[in-house]
Amino acid sequence: MLKPLSLFLGWRYTRAKKRQHFVSFISLASMLGIALGVMVLITVLSVMNGFDDQIRSRFFAVAPQITVLAPANDIQHSAWTKLQSKIMKQSRVVASAPFVSGNVMLIKNGQIHPLRLMGVLPKEQTKISKIASKITQGRFSNLAEKQFTIILGQDLADQLNLHMGDKINLFTPQTSVTLAGVFPVFRQFTISGFFHTSGGFSIDNSIAYIHMHDAEKLFGVNQSANGLHLTIDDVYQANRISDALIQWLPPTYMVTNWTQSFGPFSQALDMEKMILFIILLLIVAVAAFNLVSSLVMVVTDKQADIAILRTLGATPGMIMRAFIWQGMIVGAIGTLLGVVGGVVLSLNITAIANWLQHVLHMQLISSTVYLLDFLPSKLVSSDVINIALIAFAMSVIATIYPALLAFRTQPAEALRYE
Repeated sequence: MLKPLSLFLGWRYTRAKKRQHFVSFISLASMLGIALGVMVLITVLSVMNGFDDQIRSRFFAVAPQITVLAPANDIQHSAWTKLQSKIMKQSRVVASAPFVSGNVMLIKNGQIHPLRLMGVLPKEQTKISKIASKITQGRFSNLAEKQFTIILGQDLADQLNLHMGDKINLFTPQTSVTLAGVFPVFRQFTISGFFHTSGGFSIDNSIAYIHMHDAEKLFGVNQSANGLHLTIDDVYQANRISDALIQWLPPTYMVTNWTQSFGPFSQALDMEKMILFIILLLIVAVAAFNLVSSLVMVVTDKQADIAILRTLGATPGMIMRAFIWQGMIVGAIGTLLGVVGGVVLSLNITAIANWLQHVLHMQLISSTVYLLDFLPSKLVSSDVINIALIAFAMSVIATIYPALLAFRTQPAEALRYE
């Protein structure tokens, strides 16, 4: 026999008997409801975590985490090494690379497209960016000084029908004053490669790469932004590290980070995850409410048993704990089934979604809408633990009212009509 007696009674009342089919069905429905709610909640949060992880990794593969903007002349002519050596002494900075950037207009075959031109040193850039792994044609190392080569996004190339080796003209905001009049400053570049970042954030359409020294010659001193791009050990501490750099660097320097450009989108993802968590948690709450109903029915059905136990010496507290144990057993089994199902489904949801797309012969997830062309999943152990604890806590709370009904049962009243 299970000890204590209240646990034994709770376990016994959980099992089905012939004359209790309806009560047992309600208990089973409550258990399955909890399991379903937990499973769905774990799966949805895993998918949201997967989207968040994929989007962040794709964004940070190209976009800098922290940018230090230096005054004019502080980066050109290899003076950036002095600034880099100082910044790299900061414990939270992992890597850095210099850049010179400016806005240009790309003109090809009468078509005009605005671009943010990034002048970089290929070997240094690979320390803080994964752009080299995103090259679809050519090589990132093809950016050589004084050759005026350029690497464009694949989407922009497709839009303007550009190919390897094509010549394009880039016009800057600068003007050149001559005896013949005022003319815009432009330069012809040769396409030496294309990159593709899997869509999203318009990176492929808005950014192009050239050699840093070519950018210096193109923009001059006062028409460009120049400084260092930094990679840090924790992207979520970007604001704190930026504030520390602002305090440490001379006042002529500016420091920005990814939260100023990507932050609102990231916050929207976090808010969506929280809202989905709250909404789906209501599924577990409904199942817990069903558990209240089933336990109330058990208490009503067991009035005579409660009265007999009381006359044999069982205390009201023991009777109350018996029904609490019953609800806890139902909640624990339902939560355990939900956790197992949620973990299994989360680990295989990507393969299941791909299989459905193959069977149905249709693209359910498009990168033009969701920034990805597959359903990602990232199972986080803390989410699983928190969901399991919340579901079990709801099950325990659901037992309080039925247990109090059992606690207040009077033996004489219960046996009056027996």
